[in-house]
Amino acid sequence: MLATTESVELVEFAEAIGKMVLESDIVQHYRTCLNKLKRSSEAQRKIDQFVKTKELYEEAQRFGRYHPDYKRVMIEVRQFKREMDLDPDVAEFKLAEMDLQSLLDEISLMIGGAVSENIKVPTGNPFFDSGHGSGCGSGGSCGCG
Repeated sequence: MLATTESVELVEFAEAIGKMVLESDIVQHYRTCLNKLKRSSEAQRKIDQFVKTKELYEEAQRFGRYHPDYKRVMIEVRQFKREMDLDPDVAEFKLAEMDLQSLLDEISLMIGGAVSENIKVPTGNPFFDSGHGSGCGSGGSCGCG
């Protein structure tokens, strides 16, 4: 495939959008929160504890109620998830991550909408999926409903 002037311009424009996103306050905040999360020994301890318990949870799920520690594992995984989610550094990171995802979803919708109103842009966010030319609410053939 030969590169046309138009395709080169599109690639350059996409790179410019990427650079703007990387330099945005949202990405800077996300990186700050990620670094803070990685440096927090307490948050890392809670994450590790949850991950280990989640592995036990997945094993217990295979056997269901017949697993010898089923009840204990079910209680512990919920307890450790709650402890992890309530950690200030984890909570701040999750909010920053959602803000970044929303920005990327908005950009995707704008690009898709610029091509056609019928373009389906999967965002995974129900606030973006209805009435914006994407998702199941727009009369497409996504197989839902």
